[in-house]
Amino acid sequence: MEKQPPNKKPARPARLTGSAVLEDSGPRKLIAFDPQTLQALELLGRDSMKDLQDLADEAFRDLLDKHGRPTSLKEALRKSTRQVPANDENGGTPRRRKPR
Repeated sequence: MEKQPPNKKPARPARLTGSAVLEDSGPRKLIAFDPQTLQALELLGRDSMKDLQDLADEAFRDLLDKHGRPTSLKEALRKSTRQVPANDENGGTPRRRKPR
């Protein structure tokens, strides 16, 4: 009798969301580079001992910071809190009451 390989399900994404494919590692997007840019990125990656994904993560994080967008949930929550507490007036010292 011949042994058959175990039935393996083909690797498929969990679901599609817009043009992003959600997998176990998160959404993925396909980005095209011209040959000169790709060569420069690969050279930078070798020089800095980073792969293309690390360079892309750093670039997108910097872009979001440049435009004042939060890059993590913690940062988003921190930005969403009010700078002046709700019960304080203008965040300054309390007003003195006039004597009657």
